[in-house]
Amino acid sequence: MTIETKSILNTLQHGDCREVLPALPDACVDLIVTSPPYADSRKDTYGGIHPDKYVEWFLPIAAELKRVLKEDGSFVLNIKERVLNGERHTYVIELILALKRQGRLWTEEYMWHKKNCSPGKWPNRFRDSWERCLQFTKQKRFKMYQEAVMVPTGDWAKTRLKKLGDNDKIRFNSQVGSGFGKNIANWVGREMAYPSNVLHLATECSNKNHSAAFPKELPSWFIKLFTQEDDLVLDPFMGSGTTCIAAYELGRNYTGIELKDDYYREALININETKRHPTQRKLI
Repeated sequence: MTIETKSILNTLQHGDCREVLPALPDACVDLIVTSPPYADSRKDTYGGIHPDKYVEWFLPIAAELKRVLKEDGSFVLNIKERVLNGERHTYVIELILALKRQGRLWTEEYMWHKKNCSPGKWPNRFRDSWERCLQFTKQKRFKMYQEAVMVPTGDWAKTRLKKLGDNDKIRFNSQVGSGFGKNIANWVGREMAYPSNVLHLATECSNKNHSAAFPKELPSWFIKLFTQEDDLVLDPFMGSGTTCIAAYELGRNYTGIELKDDYYREALININETKRHPTQRKLI
């Protein structure tokens, strides 16, 4: 680890990430987890960027994020479309294509299901209960620790493994011809299984000072999946510091950047409060 990298470990920086990121060393970050402003849907919070201009605004930031990310690192972008003039705007799709043209791989798309989403509707649609978490990498081979996010097999094992047919005991070609048949018998006796790419997490309700806070469990899940202890996690739109707190509690290093003064001060308070309770730290 270089001297320049050590200087940014476990720091919160106040400023525009477009100005702060160029000062970070090349290839110093193991994981980027962030949730930037969703176009102009949070005007009262960040002023907003019109959806038509969103890709143009984000691409210079994305170029810096690509530079500071290690070759085997991941960039996880929590983002959501918004409705404009009666239809969903395509800026998220346009951004995905633009990031690919910048030289990234759109490796995976995870869905955050907001399991406590309140009911609601509009004249031509219902309330969203999900958001995208897009994973981008610089190459096909990247760090990933799938065992770190395994879950109990639960009721699936009780029903699916109760009576196995002949096809369940071999790796056969699936009945739809996809070539992805599975040997289900391999899961007999196992207590843990791999999760799907849908994360069922409640929205953040305790943070009343931020208009778009995500639950700590969201960055924690990606931090466990894509990093190990002492790796460096970056959030260039850190808000009240949720990602940095999650990284600290999991034994990782962190660095965060926040433009708005109120949120930066709140993040400092939150991370300092977390450090006052070291027993909460979950070194794994």
